[in-house]
Amino acid sequence: MTKEPEIRDEYVADYEAFSRNGGSGVPQWFEDLRRAAISQFSATGFPTTRDERWRFTNVARLKDTKFALANGERPTLSLGEVKQHVLGAGADQCLVFLNGRYSKELSSIGGIPQGVLAGSLRDVANSGSKRVERHLAKYAKTSDSPFTALSTAFMSDGAFVYVPQNTIIGEPIQLLFLTASAGRPVVAHPRNLIVVDRNAAASVVESHIGLVDGTYWTNAVTEAVVQENARLHLYRVQREGGEASHTATTQSHQRRDSSFALTTIELGSALSRHDINAVLAGQGAECSLYGLTQIQGRQHVDHHTTIEHARPHCNSWEFFNGIYDDDSRGVFTGRIVVHPGAQQTDSKQTNNNLLLSKGARADSQPQLEIYADDVKCTHGATLGPIDEKALFYLQTRGIEAEAARNLLTYGFGVEILNRIEIAELRDQLDQLVHVRLDEGAERRRAGK
Repeated sequence: MTKEPEIRDEYVADYEAFSRNGGSGVPQWFEDLRRAAISQFSATGFPTTRDERWRFTNVARLKDTKFALANGERPTLSLGEVKQHVLGAGADQCLVFLNGRYSKELSSIGGIPQGVLAGSLRDVANSGSKRVERHLAKYAKTSDSPFTALSTAFMSDGAFVYVPQNTIIGEPIQLLFLTASAGRPVVAHPRNLIVVDRNAAASVVESHIGLVDGTYWTNAVTEAVVQENARLHLYRVQREGGEASHTATTQSHQRRDSSFALTTIELGSALSRHDINAVLAGQGAECSLYGLTQIQGRQHVDHHTTIEHARPHCNSWEFFNGIYDDDSRGVFTGRIVVHPGAQQTDSKQTNNNLLLSKGARADSQPQLEIYADDVKCTHGATLGPIDEKALFYLQTRGIEAEAARNLLTYGFGVEILNRIEIAELRDQLDQLVHVRLDEGAERRRAGK
């Protein structure tokens, strides 16, 4: 097993080679961000289970695997194959990324309204636009996560979406990230920046999909900036391959009277860790976080959320449900921080976990940090198997045992799915949940 200092040195060496070759040709401020980030990672390295924020999640599979940068890997796909992976409406407003790099040929941007900027982060940064420089890496802190530090050090491309003030986008903008291992372990670091200007509104669907079941790693960071009286709903769907690892940070920053909602669906990968951080930096801001995890086998999903109420009269709601089968494991740590002076805060956090087998496990840690005295904050968590009384009741009504089990499990998941406002997206995710429930029922019938 490679020692930690040697692992850090390898990543620093990879960075130096990257900055000379595939990462060259960017503005100086862009390179300065990357160099500061690799210095941060060199000082901290990968987390271990001795770190409090990582004590339930072991990332040894990332430390012990030598990943090559995927920037040069370009799987061959047709436009028809790409459209099969688009969730919901908006196929004519879809930015496609192959192994973290923007594909102009496979993207469809004809439906994007005039004035809205949507395209390659790298291209916009190189064009001299101040919009990227003003916001990129200003919110997701490299000191908070070594994976955010790595993302910043190796950031090369990703999505940039800018919605100008007073613009309302009806159909969602799709960000489709497709990854293939190409016969060797590769890592992609897609970096996204979404800015919704004053009095504007938009929906964005960010999908991460594995094209193969080989060993690869996606390390994604999305920063969302929601200006005064603006609205953004971000839908995030993770369907990586069965042997993949997925680490991610979603960081939002809100101004006065703004609204931000994130709905995240976790279905894929062997190991997944998603840090969700929201800062309500303007009075009257509202934030909603919804999450559904449905995993099986030996999959492991870890959600860490932090909502910071930095100004008074802000509201936040957080609902995460997890469905765990076989020997899978789920982790949820939810932290609400009410800063001094953030009076009239109203915040609610709920985490519910359903264990479908004796080998499944879930760990839940809801946390409150309150430094103001006029607030309303609640949190709660539940954990357990299917209600046997409810199962028996359905059977007495003539429903076969396995069908009754699936019906109750589906009801647990649909509580989150029903919060999805885009009908086509909701219906497709509903179908994915049904398929996985049927697969689990088939395994149980076969005695596996």
